Amino acid sequence: MRDAFVTRLLEEARHDRNVMLITGDLGFGVLTKFEAELPRQYLNAGVAEQNMTMLATGLAMEGRVVFTYSIANFPILRCLEMIRNDACYHGANVKVVSIGGGFSYGALGISHHATEDLAIMRSLPEITVLAPCDLWEAAEATSALIRTPGTAYLRLDKSHAPAMRLDETPFRIGEARILREGSDVALLACGGVMSEVLSAAESLSSEGIEARVVSHHTVKPIDRESILACARETGGIVTVEEHTLDGGLGSAVAEVLADSCAWPRGFQRIGLRSGFSSEVGSQEYLRQIYGINSAQIESAVHGVLGGSRVMP
Repeated sequence: MRDAFVTRLLEEARHDRNVMLITGDLGFGVLTKFEAELPRQYLNAGVAEQNMTMLATGLAMEGRVVFTYSIANFPILRCLEMIRNDACYHGANVKVVSIGGGFSYGALGISHHATEDLAIMRSLPEITVLAPCDLWEAAEATSALIRTPGTAYLRLDKSHAPAMRLDETPFRIGEARILREGSDVALLACGGVMSEVLSAAESLSSEGIEARVVSHHTVKPIDRESILACARETGGIVTVEEHTLDGGLGSAVAEVLADSCAWPRGFQRIGLRSGFSSEVGSQEYLRQIYGINSAQIESAVHGVLGGSRVMP
């Protein structure tokens, strides 16, 4: 996803001198072409992410659209006060980009496990929160954010779902995409873990269970109508995220359902449960350890359709 983002950002920046990229002293090799071609639209703020965010806000207040770029939690948690008070409060065109969503950097341990970011960022006022599931969504999200006023968070994953370019469903912020039709159950997900969801949907289909698979690439503002349609038209909802269950996509979906008094026939959230992700290993390994994989999704679907709650 990182490469898809950088490629599209460079394309956009060539045609718009107001588009800028600031890195927190990483991305060498990946950002080399951008820096060489557009040196006046590129800055390396060093290992000083808070300064990076304040620089970005100042430039944005002068008419620039500024992307800040760093790994996992560093452009978010370390800079939360600056994102809240400087960027969001002033409606600045600062787009915060994390290139390590979920367990992308799983072998580096808890400091690099970005598993609370969606909850934290979507709690801020006046912010857009995106978590694309595949390379096409990552590129389209980049272009869409340039044209969307205000502060935003773009969560990019090392993993990604297979290409799912659907001509009839263009990328629009705030509008979920149906990647697979079905009425037996609805699988709602965001981010690269969508690959596990699609794998589960394929396996379920062989059992005669047809799942509607929905990419909620926009976690804020959430697509309320899509969620309510899933509640009305399917046999239950299962949400999947490589993120804590506290405050993430599953919570956003549950809030919509509760606020609308729309009760699906069954509901289950799959994600990181209580406690820190203290294990280390590859992204695939950690998904297995914490039950955020295709096998657990299939189990959750059987539990929802069977009327029983799936235990962790």
